Amino acid sequence: MSDHAVSPAWMARQSDVDAIVGGRHGDPFAVLGPHDTPEGPVVRAFVPHAEFLDVVDSAGRAVARLERRDDAGFFEGLLKGKAAKLGRRYVLRATNRSASWDLIDPYAFAPFLGSTDDYLLVEGTHRRLFERLGAQLVEHEGVAGVNFAVWAPNAARVSVVGDFNAWDGRRHQMRKRIDSGIWEIFAPGVDAGAVYKYEIVAADGRLLPLKADPFGFGSEMRPSTASVVVRTDRFEWTDADWMARRPGDDRRRPMSIYEVHLGSWAKADWGRFLTWDELSDRLIPYAAGLGFTHLELLPVSEHPFDASWGYQPIGLFAPTRRFGEPEGFARFVDKAHAAGLGVILDWVPAHFPTDEHGLREFDGGPLYEHADPRRGFHPDWNTAIYDFGRPEVVSMLCANALFWLERYHIDGLRVDAVASMLYLDYSRKEGEWLPNEDGGRDNREAVAFLRRVNELVYGLGTGAVTIAEESTAWPGVSAPVYAGGLGFGFKWNMGWMHDTLDFMSREAIHRRWHHDQLTFGLLYAFAENFVLPLSHDEVVHGKGSLIGKMTGDHWQKFANLRAYYGFMWGHPGKKLLFMGQEFGQWAEWNHDKSLDWHLTDYPEHRGLQSLLRDLNRVYRDTPALHARDCEQEGFRWVVVEDRDQSVYAFARFGEWGDPPVLVVSNFTPLPRDHYRLGFPRAGRWREILNSDAACYGGSNMGNGGEIRVEERESHGLPASAAILVPPLATVMFEWVGE
Repeated sequence: MSDHAVSPAWMARQSDVDAIVGGRHGDPFAVLGPHDTPEGPVVRAFVPHAEFLDVVDSAGRAVARLERRDDAGFFEGLLKGKAAKLGRRYVLRATNRSASWDLIDPYAFAPFLGSTDDYLLVEGTHRRLFERLGAQLVEHEGVAGVNFAVWAPNAARVSVVGDFNAWDGRRHQMRKRIDSGIWEIFAPGVDAGAVYKYEIVAADGRLLPLKADPFGFGSEMRPSTASVVVRTDRFEWTDADWMARRPGDDRRRPMSIYEVHLGSWAKADWGRFLTWDELSDRLIPYAAGLGFTHLELLPVSEHPFDASWGYQPIGLFAPTRRFGEPEGFARFVDKAHAAGLGVILDWVPAHFPTDEHGLREFDGGPLYEHADPRRGFHPDWNTAIYDFGRPEVVSMLCANALFWLERYHIDGLRVDAVASMLYLDYSRKEGEWLPNEDGGRDNREAVAFLRRVNELVYGLGTGAVTIAEESTAWPGVSAPVYAGGLGFGFKWNMGWMHDTLDFMSREAIHRRWHHDQLTFGLLYAFAENFVLPLSHDEVVHGKGSLIGKMTGDHWQKFANLRAYYGFMWGHPGKKLLFMGQEFGQWAEWNHDKSLDWHLTDYPEHRGLQSLLRDLNRVYRDTPALHARDCEQEGFRWVVVEDRDQSVYAFARFGEWGDPPVLVVSNFTPLPRDHYRLGFPRAGRWREILNSDAACYGGSNMGNGGEIRVEERESHGLPASAAILVPPLATVMFEWVGE
């Protein structure tokens, strides 16, 4: 039937029928569903495989039969009598030669989203997008189902496809919200566990590869790539006390972080990934037993490629299916809190992979990524870069940060690759980057985005923290936004890490020529709120393990590492150690394998592990070692220029009334007997840690557990003592009284 043929006015135009059947209609709600016409109410529906379609009332009685206008399954009919009074509350009953089934018409429902959602998205200030976009399990107009919503402003048509509609893009063609470019449809009867993607027709008519939901809260196990309908707002948390205690000044609290790649911390039988519950039962008590205060998890957002370690995420809102259902991740966090462990997530807003089911050219062209490849493509990682100048993209990323904090009670976000975001010329040659409006290389849009995220996170007032992996001298990374900073709580001290590891890799006899590598960091130690990281990046790509970096024979390697850990735990700054380094794994980290847990059967490895446990205990229980980590007043050099003997000594201070601590390190294999040191005050000083103790695998040299400090000036301090400094060791003393 042509549009010019004589037909009743209530009937759909043939061009509309053809567009619906062909999956090319830009406004399906204008055609399908219930409509009022001068002749009366009309119902139109597209139900493939149906030969007959009846309108059914609430009692299950067929009150009208719709005419099949197209054999593909387009039906319509004018409702009369009782049928005309049903309004939007009707059921469709489809019948063919082999079956009969009932369905609620998705086109009978008004929009779920409102104009405020449109406005805030376009403005870039929508903080609750995770409650509006994606697959929301809701009751809409008295009917249970899922409201699907996705931002694709340049698309000619968007459909949600899944098992519930036989992956037929003609079945749930979505409504476009013109003011925002959001497409939405309420799908009645769809429930948790449903698998889905978006089928998108670009503005030029191209049918794009099926796309996973940018706001998908669950996903399939790789290599499958579909999103999964998941409820994230019904978990019964038991961590109310933990959450109530969390607000406060984290700069003055102990923070010792155990960095973990969940897929390779340990494996189950036959190389299987541990489940969230198995990780809860094994990892959490292990880390808590070693005295760490936090777990930092390499990205758990869904990612298609294991070897990316999670740093190329596709599903920013979905905990990876590798370890089980999203609710399992919530249980993991809840149990961590019960054990006294905070959970920090690696968060990756710096780039995203170009897999065809992901964000790349989401609606047919650049959308989430910057349109200019000089800003929208990262040559190092072969990934796309978010367009931080687009308000809708900023809204999505900010909402994602808040999502993990609110829905999963995450205690902090470590933001990956911040430097790559701050500099427009990062890893680019001349002519490969696009300057800012003033010709400079600072990415002002990314700066504004990072400040916005930090303002939102700290504005929650829940005690969640942000940590920047920032490897340059960008000023004020951890300074408040109101003071011109980026607003992070902490910054990784990459300079300290590189300098100190280089020092430790040198033979002891040569260290006198590199003495400053251990002292230089104190020139800027209080310019930021620092975390001292010994991260995964230092034990991959041919860098070897930490124990492998140490010099000397077998005993000396362990002694060096013990001394280094002691120096690090005494040094100002919060602590971070990557898994496996707590017991001295020899092999470089391999993401495909479990850690070499069998090494803990050997005494030298167990000794190192015991040292870490005691270091964490001493650090946590001694205010002088953590309360003023970020303040100059918490530190004083005592011995800083003893290059020939490679001895370093410094005092640490807490608040008024907290006993001071003196830390002394000897980075040569020669003991230093009768070594006179200045002390902040006279009296009894207890040896609270000695990395050379026999229980750690050391030579058991020391000072009998306590020294008497006399009122004799030395090193600019009013008191002093001559002590024994063990070989390749760090010793800590705490004042205990007169």
